[in-house]
Amino acid sequence: MAKRSALRGYLLEEALAWLLRHSGYRLLVDERQDRAELTGAGGALRVRGRGAVHQVDVLGEFAFTPAFSLPIRLFLEAKYYREKCRLEVVRNAHGVLHDVNENFMDHEGTRPRRRYQYTYALFSANGFTPEAQRYALAHQISLVDLSGESFTWLRKAIRTAAADLYEAQEDHAVERFPVAWMRRELREALGTCPPGVPLSGDTNAVQFKASATVVLTHFVDALEQYAAAELLLGFPSAPFILPLAAQDQEQFLSYVEQSPDHAVRLRRSGQAATAEWTLSPREDEDVYRLAFKLPEHIEEWISGIAEKERQRTLDIKAQFLSSITIYRMNGSGVRAYQLRYEPSELRLP
Repeated sequence: MAKRSALRGYLLEEALAWLLRHSGYRLLVDERQDRAELTGAGGALRVRGRGAVHQVDVLGEFAFTPAFSLPIRLFLEAKYYREKCRLEVVRNAHGVLHDVNENFMDHEGTRPRRRYQYTYALFSANGFTPEAQRYALAHQISLVDLSGESFTWLRKAIRTAAADLYEAQEDHAVERFPVAWMRRELREALGTCPPGVPLSGDTNAVQFKASATVVLTHFVDALEQYAAAELLLGFPSAPFILPLAAQDQEQFLSYVEQSPDHAVRLRRSGQAATAEWTLSPREDEDVYRLAFKLPEHIEEWISGIAEKERQRTLDIKAQFLSSITIYRMNGSGVRAYQLRYEPSELRLP
């Protein structure tokens, strides 16, 4: 049977695929989308590496190729443990990433083929240990902490659905949880499967399927209560990603459509691991507010010496948060929005 933590992780991955639906990535779900790089077995998608084939639950491809770069693909992995995500998970992500990025020759010979730059983002509902954070920083693995207050609604919906699914598999004595079937059901309901791509996966446990379908329907309804919601990802001048929670998302999106490049204010409140930041337009702070958290090891450094906390906060703003880019899909393609912070002493009069 599937463990509760595994069920929470599966649900979180599918919810994130939905929340990231406007962030510039299209979902890859079938080997027929790229037979050279992808393969499949038992309803699971796998990516060929140089030394092994690696299963991937959520794989995205960025809609455009940045200048002087290969096309970008993203491994998305989510963990919903009761404790912080540990080093071994990040170490495994680094091993997969290294292997697939080394696989640049054709398997049947030496003919070069189209290459991709694979990246890896690990999402955790309860943060990461200091060791995991240091390792990820050294090896360019993006860690996204969803433990903040802004994502309480998402964590609650996942806990409820996972507990109900666990109870259903116990009631119906399901020996092997049908993960591929569950992903198919969720992707069809949430509309995250690319058009024209058939989704595989089935289960013969008819009674369990009926019970689980009710649970998944309630889970989708819980997500769609936030139908306007999407996970805004901010890419700062730093080796980490910022999950941004908007107080009023429609107001934010309306503003950046009119001002895709604008100056912002940054404010920090709280201490160390509990500290949160808010970001708002410099010209009018009431137009929108975005909330985010920095990695814990950075917050602990800021708060480490009380008399240096103010200066260290200013240093982080200037060095890591001077430019934050948000990518978003709209009817005309991918738009990039630039949020710029300038220290007061550098602003032009």
